[in-house]
Formats: sequence, C-alpha cells, structure tokens
Amino acid sequence: MSSLEAGTACGPTPDSSSVNSGLGRIKNWVAIASDWMWDWTPFLLVVTYVFVSICLYLVVTEGALAIFWFICMTSNFYIAGSTVVEAVVALGPVRETRKAVQKAQEKNWVFPTPDDKLLVLDLIIVAYLPNEKDIILDRALYLLDKIVYPKDKIRINVVYNTPKPIEPLETELWNLAAKHANLRVIKVPGSTSKADNLNYFFTLNTGADVIAIYDCDHYPHPYGPRWAIERMISNKKIDIVQGRCVIFNTHESWLASMIAVEFDKIYAVSHPGRAAMWGFGLFTGSNGYWRAPLIREMKMDGDMLTEDIDSALRAVAKNCKTVHDSNVVSYELAPTTWKSFWKQRLRWTQGWTQASIKHIIMTWNKPIDGQRGFVTRFGIFTLLCIREISYYLVSQFTLLVVAIVILRFPDSGTSLAHLLFFTYPVSAWFFIIRYAPASQPSQLTER
Repeated sequence: MSSLEAGTACGPTPDSSSVNSGLGRIKNWVAIASDWMWDWTPFLLVVTYVFVSICLYLVVTEGALAIFWFICMTSNFYIAGSTVVEAVVALGPVRETRKAVQKAQEKNWVFPTPDDKLLVLDLIIVAYLPNEKDIILDRALYLLDKIVYPKDKIRINVVYNTPKPIEPLETELWNLAAKHANLRVIKVPGSTSKADNLNYFFTLNTGADVIAIYDCDHYPHPYGPRWAIERMISNKKIDIVQGRCVIFNTHESWLASMIAVEFDKIYAVSHPGRAAMWGFGLFTGSNGYWRAPLIREMKMDGDMLTEDIDSALRAVAKNCKTVHDSNVVSYELAPTTWKSFWKQRLRWTQGWTQASIKHIIMTWNKPIDGQRGFVTRFGIFTLLCIREISYYLVSQFTLLVVAIVILRFPDSGTSLAHLLFFTYPVSAWFFIIRYAPASQPSQLTER
C-alpha cells in the first residue's frame, strides 16, 4: 500500500468547508487581537512611561532633580502667566460681544443686513455611521426647523460615510431630503474619515459663499449662522469665523460637567484672548465658518490625526484672518465615560503634537502671503512649542513629586506641604511672584 493510500486509510480528508471554517476562526482571532493591541497599547505605553520616569527620579542625583524642578517650575509659570494675560485681554472681546447682543435685543433681533443681501451658506453636518446613527436624523430635523436664516440662502448638507448600509435610517434621510428643497443628503463613496467626507463635498460646485462645518453631535444656536454671516459681511477681510462651543450634557456625569468648565474657559476666554494678544485665531474643527473659495482651495489633509487643527494652522500660514465670536454658539456632547474621554484626548494629544511639529516652521519662515510680525511669531512659538512641551513637563513634574515623596516620606501635613511646594528655594520665589501682587489691593484698602 502506498504512503498516500495509507494516509487516506487512516481517516477522512478534511473537506473545504471545514478548512474555510478554521481559517475564518483564525482571522477572527487575529482581528480580536489586533483590536486589543490597538486599544491597549497606548495605555500600556503610558503606564510604562509613568513607571520608568518615577524609577529614574529615584536614582538620579540631587543636583539633577533640582535642575529639572527649576525647568518645570519655569515653564509652568510662563504658561500660567500667559493664560492670565489672555484672560485679561479677552475682556475686550467679551464686552464687544455683549454690546452686539444688547443692540440686537433693542432692535427686536433685526440684524443690519437685509435678508436678500445675506451670503449663501452651506451648512455641513459631518457624520460617520453607525457611530452616529442614533442622532443624525434628529440633528437634520433640528437644523431644518430651528435655524433662523432665509431658506433660500441656506442649504443643510448631511455628509456621511458608512461601511455598510444602515436601514431604515438611510431611506428616512433620503425621504427627508425629498421633502425639503434646502436639504442635501450625500453619502460619500469610499470614505473612511471626516477629511474624506469634507474633501468630497468641497469638489461639488454648490455656489455657496460661505461653508460652515459641524460635527454631528452639535446643536447650533438658532441665530448662530446669522451672527457669523453678519460678522463676515461687516468685515470683508475676515476669512474664518470660529464660534463658541458649549457642552449641554453636563447632567450625565461628573466628567461631562468638568469638560463643560474646560470648554467655557477655552472658547469664551483663551481663544478670544489669544487672538487679541498674539494676532491670530484658530479654527477648532466644528462651529467654524469659512469663505467657500478658501476652504475649497485648502481642503483637509487626511494624513493628519487632527485635520481640523492642521487646516487652521495652514490658514495662519497664509495670513488668513480668523476671528472668534462668542455669539456664534453651538451646543455639543462631551464624553461621559473615562474610556471615551481617553480615546478623545489621546487623538487630540497625538494630533496636536503632529501638527505642532509640522507647523513650528512658521516661527521663523516667510508667510505665503503678506508679513508676519514678531508678536505673531512669538505667539505661534508659544502655542506650538512652549505649550506643547509644557504638557509633558507637567506630567514629569507630577512624577518627580511622587518620587520625592517616596524618597522623603513626610511625617506630618506641614512637612508634606513643604515637600510639595517648597522643596527648592526657587519654589518660594515663584510663590512670592504669584501671590504678592494679589495681596496689594487688600493692603492698600486696609491703609
């Protein structure tokens, strides 16, 4: 008997269906392992970063600890000081915003520009299905019903991508578009990202003067588009109007309420203050209004993790004028779980680092159009270099403090406070600089 015959006699040969089933299981296991690595590798790297840093500080010399402490304190002091100055400078734009609202109220919300003279607006909702399948129809209905803007001057564009058909939702969207002349529903073929969706839309000749970009979770204020367009009409040099984003699901979790505070600080204070202080503003990804020719020319770079920040910085490179208007309000959702928060901030951190490395050249190079003064260059350096590095220094400073506490474990609350805040003499100087000016008004009052 031949070896082949012997092998056959030992048992039946597996048929093709069982082989395919086995390959399918292997592919499924590989996919699960790949997803696990994708989700957990950043977290494990951060844990490693923390552990290695603390161990390093436990073995370095006292002189090295003192030097690094000084570097951390200096950078933190500079960032804190810049934030305070931005907040003070932001008072000017805040006053102007309130005056504009008061004027509109006195005129019973009749704006300066007649309806027939308003710019034609394309308002885009960018969505990815199935992630946003539960909210996309609601947002489309809201925009059709609530936005106060002439119907013949605005078009609502639902631009989405999906790896598989989502029914009956897609049919409902198409039926809704058939009922409303100013609603377009666009399914982008072959898209895998927000950048792909937007770039596809930018190739369409819609005849719009202005294009507004919104993420799918947003509820623009009914008068938000009107405020933005009025701002653009009032100053033809304005290329981009960036509005204020407000968190509306603060009741859902403590985390969401803290993010709401953060957003108020960023959009109501930091952005307007920085624009006034350094001479440039930033598009932040949503609730932003662009002159249509500009955004069609620039498009979005799909290779960037945060394509919105990249486009904002490319606009700065072209000396485009971006203004922050707190009357252009939009309400959005914040992450309510630590997992979703982690994923969001991880992408933002990586994206900002990537964009900062790409655009830090603006600190010294010649702008594409016009001139770039020293103040603006220093502001760009502060934003893309000092601020970016400071986040890593803050984390290192925290780990340094942990290491110092381990090395010199305190025996009382007083010694702990001294250890945390006054380990080195330089800390006392920063403390005096920080709090001495604040004590002056009270001293003068007492006298």
